[in-house]
Amino acid sequence: MISLSHYLVLGALLFAIGVVGIFLNRKNLIVILMSIELMLLAVNTNFIAFSHYLDDPAGQIFVFFILTVAAAEAAIGLAILLALFRNLRTIHADDLDSLQG
Repeated sequence: MISLSHYLVLGALLFAIGVVGIFLNRKNLIVILMSIELMLLAVNTNFIAFSHYLDDPAGQIFVFFILTVAAAEAAIGLAILLALFRNLRTIHADDLDSLQG
C-alpha cells in the first residue's frame, strides 16, 4: 500500500528536480519553462495526495485551477520564446533584454 509519505517524497523530488533545472541552466528558455512546469506538477501531486488522504475533494478541484494557470503560463512563455527567436535567432534567456519596445 502506498502511503501519503510516498506521494510527498515523490512531490518533493519532482520539485527539487525543477529547482535544480532552473538553477543549473539559466541560458535555455525551453528548459526553464519545462522546469517551471515540473514544479507545478509536483505541487499538484501533493494537492492530490492530501486530498485523497483527507477525503476532501477541494484539493482535486484546486488542481484544475493550477493546471489552467500552468497552461496559460506555457502559452505565454512559448509566445515570448517565438518572439525572441524570430527577432534574434536565439533562445537564450540573457537576450530577453533586447526585446524592450
